Amino acid sequence: MDTFPDDIYTEPEPDPHTLANLGPLTGLAGIWLGTSGHDVSPKADGPEAEAYIEHAEFQPIDAQTNGPQIFYGLRYHLRIVKPDDVETFHDQVGYWLWEPATGALVQTLSIPRGLTAMATGHAKATDRSFRLEAVRGGETNGILANPFLEHAFKTLRYTIDVSLNADGSWSYEQVTVLSVRGQAEPFSHTDRNTLRKIGEPTPNPTAVAAMAAIARQVQEVQDAQEVQKKATGAASMDAEAEPA
Repeated sequence: MDTFPDDIYTEPEPDPHTLANLGPLTGLAGIWLGTSGHDVSPKADGPEAEAYIEHAEFQPIDAQTNGPQIFYGLRYHLRIVKPDDVETFHDQVGYWLWEPATGALVQTLSIPRGLTAMATGHAKATDRSFRLEAVRGGETNGILANPFLEHAFKTLRYTIDVSLNADGSWSYEQVTVLSVRGQAEPFSHTDRNTLRKIGEPTPNPTAVAAMAAIARQVQEVQDAQEVQKKATGAASMDAEAEPA
């Protein structure tokens, strides 16, 4: 069981630089492209395997506090298409969060078919792989869906395994266990892909502000040094011009 402090209100001052505090999520920050996606989904005449291409953007957000709790995280958006197609095959938004004090990991996700979920796990700052899971009916992780999905394709469990690769790419394998109407056994809907970076992340707003403040301070020091240098030079010239 988690142990929480008696003081649930006092908020500590977080580090403004989210990118320096993402722990195991550091390797996900940026803009990514994955061209080797593989999806296996349920169909009336049996499982169907399809290839997909994935564009993913993971951008740092300002630190979030719940009283004494601090999360550092990434806001993400996935857009997936089939090869040689422009129609969206899958769209997903949400957050990846990490709590340095406990190692807690959280993924929230929402898709525009009327489904949302929150998966949780744990990892150390230096971990290169980790797993998160959401379970139907869970009080601290769980799954909600619209009435039709509950009727026809009820999600029972969701797991995602993430691996950060030595070449800078990262890979995932996820399993969504479904209770499909008319099928006696649960169906494991699987997805996997490897993503390679095509763009760097944009620092979070407070980090941008902090860097701008430092730049202003440096400029003020340089300006003061330049003024002092000119004043010293002028004084030296005046001294040389005085008659002996």
